[in-house]
Amino acid sequence: MKLTWIDLNSWIFQLAGKTVLVDPWLVDPMVFYGQPWLFTAAHRTPLAFTPETLPPIDLILLSQGLDDHCHVPTLEKLDRSLSVVASPTAAKVVKKLGYQQITTLTAWEETTIAPNLQITAIPGAEIQPGQTENGYLLKDLQTGKTLYYEPHQFPFKAAERIGKVDVAIAPVIGQSFPLLGQVVMGPQQTLQMLQALHPQFFLPTTRGEIRATGLLPMLTQSVGSVEEFRDRLIASGISTQLLVPNPGESVEC
Repeated sequence: MKLTWIDLNSWIFQLAGKTVLVDPWLVDPMVFYGQPWLFTAAHRTPLAFTPETLPPIDLILLSQGLDDHCHVPTLEKLDRSLSVVASPTAAKVVKKLGYQQITTLTAWEETTIAPNLQITAIPGAEIQPGQTENGYLLKDLQTGKTLYYEPHQFPFKAAERIGKVDVAIAPVIGQSFPLLGQVVMGPQQTLQMLQALHPQFFLPTTRGEIRATGLLPMLTQSVGSVEEFRDRLIASGISTQLLVPNPGESVEC
């Protein structure tokens, strides 16, 4: 299993003989809901990959329909014939863009990308009442290796059903908003997730160096850091190995 972090929530997963592009944001800027006054972001440094320099991709995996996971300007520059696995809100976006092979998954539904990649949707972030987005459990049916990806909140009530995984990817820098509370989990919740899933390797996501302007960044409070999480992990005695790739860097798991 080879994992490449691009930036923020964007990854390339290579497993089960497939190359999967995850939540790609490869074109600046990113604007939430088409409202620059609310949230506009750009990368601080040039990305290791652009839509033109990506390796051959077999599948696009989209966890949410929000702009930082389902970025329309990026998706407009990718091949519309690529297969897409997406949450219901993300599926609506790519359908409007003209993508032709879309598999929509809701919680606990699964699909198999022939011959050996099984993808199961795991309950993810509740963006608003009635709108729950996806995490994903990816499994190599030949080797049995599993990868769990969740960019917002771990569903602790579902931990037993998810079971033990080999690799987990989740945030360690939490984000909180007035009235809404913490919408992205921080170091303590992530440590509890590792205690539940017992992965051999853990990689942090939802991080990176970006320039953000607008009302939403002014209201956002960050909780924790990669360094704090590393200290908590060491103190806990959990045997999970923390891997923190740089942008564009690949790790083998």
